[in-house]
Amino acid sequence: MQPLEGVKVLDFSTLLPGPMCTLLLADAGADVIKIERAQGDEMRSYVPKFGTDSVNFALLNRGKKSIVADLKSPEIRARIEALLREADVLVEQFRPGVMDRLGLGYADVSKINPRIIYCSITGYGQDGPYAQVAAHDLNYQAQAGMLSLAADDTGKPIVPAVLTADLAGGAYPAVMNILLALRQRDLSGAGCHLDVSMADNLFTLMYWGLGNGWTSGEWPTPAGDLVTGGSPRYQIYETADGQYLAAAPLEDKFWGNFLALIGAQELREDPDARAVQAKIAAIIKTRSAQAWLAIFEGHDTCVSRVLSLDEATEDPHFRARGVFARRLAAATGESIAALPTIVNRAFLAPRADSASPELGQHTQEILK
Repeated sequence: MQPLEGVKVLDFSTLLPGPMCTLLLADAGADVIKIERAQGDEMRSYVPKFGTDSVNFALLNRGKKSIVADLKSPEIRARIEALLREADVLVEQFRPGVMDRLGLGYADVSKINPRIIYCSITGYGQDGPYAQVAAHDLNYQAQAGMLSLAADDTGKPIVPAVLTADLAGGAYPAVMNILLALRQRDLSGAGCHLDVSMADNLFTLMYWGLGNGWTSGEWPTPAGDLVTGGSPRYQIYETADGQYLAAAPLEDKFWGNFLALIGAQELREDPDARAVQAKIAAIIKTRSAQAWLAIFEGHDTCVSRVLSLDEATEDPHFRARGVFARRLAAATGESIAALPTIVNRAFLAPRADSASPELGQHTQEILK
């Protein structure tokens, strides 16, 4: 039995944060019903395609059901209200006020079902000066001060490769708080409204920078602090063959091993971080990545080669652990690896239908 077996989730969300949240709930056994407009989730139209929809949509929406519902239709609304009465969780990510105008805000829904866990995922939260501001992940990282901490040689911030706000600030906190709310409901019998702000939750990820600033007034800067590129002990070094090594020998024992193996023990007591970094960079540039890895092998140095994403998916460690062992099928018969999620494998169970749903595939079944 999966942990969330018997939990019914109504998913009004689109694109990334909400669908990732409900994917994790589905992986843990929840029955997720995706409620879509006639045109469907916009992500269905993205490319490249996998089956009839985009591969993005397929990866994020496997194991869910899809119904098409005109929320302005009185007949459909009556059927949606019937679903709301038996639902445990509702997930939405519209701007504040949109669901209220549809008559589906928390105040309305809680009258239909006082036990429902109503989760709203937004960029800036349900209130405050920015609540109605249009924005995306890049904006949330900029507003929260995160974007300023990663910059190129000119000082210009670099566009992040990961949608940190959507995932670490939105989807993951949403799941955690939904689980907490379900537990709280076990004790109190009452549901609640969860206000998940992607921008707010980014600050938690920068705890060290906040601590430094609040206590010493030393606010972090790009290439100026321990984990932002200001230390030779947490740095990326280029090798002779144009590859890169990620070196993170932060602790003294690792640092000592690292310096000994590159033949630069004299740098251990050198207080000039920039000079040490430059000297190490020159040394690392004298050999290929594989040559250095052979030298470091068997020693605790915290050094890794920087892999491309396709190389990482073929890495023998991740293969041995079965990270990409699950398969995702399309209605057309195609098959690719399923997206790995944070749900522990002990809680996972293969579903009879691992494919993402066709638009409106379950409308008649659910709304009949």
